[in-house]
Amino acid sequence: MVLTDALGNLVRFELLPGNRYDTIGVAPLIDGINFGGLLADKAFDANWIIDELNERGAMICISQRPQRIAPLDIDLEVYKWRHLIENFFGKLKEFKRIAMRSDKTDESFSAMIHAASAIINAR
Repeated sequence: MVLTDALGNLVRFELLPGNRYDTIGVAPLIDGINFGGLLADKAFDANWIIDELNERGAMICISQRPQRIAPLDIDLEVYKWRHLIENFFGKLKEFKRIAMRSDKTDESFSAMIHAASAIINAR
């Protein structure tokens, strides 16, 4: 799970097991960080995330699941900028070692993500 800035640059990431919901990684990512809004896809449409963002006064721009009883109004123009986050993942996957997940330990995989992010930012 990755937290990026408005330009799609890595701020923080959290490694999660592949068999877990993405929402469990949100709390450690946003802990201690001030931000004005959150752009996310439907996987992050959880009431506790929305409540946390409301408490912080952050703009909520999360695509909602059709089952949501009271849909939130989101700024569709802002939501279009979510592609910058997807572009970051695409750039990360240019590094074969990350795309193939060939590292044996979480520490070495994390180090590769930091190294790849530094190279991406240097371009």
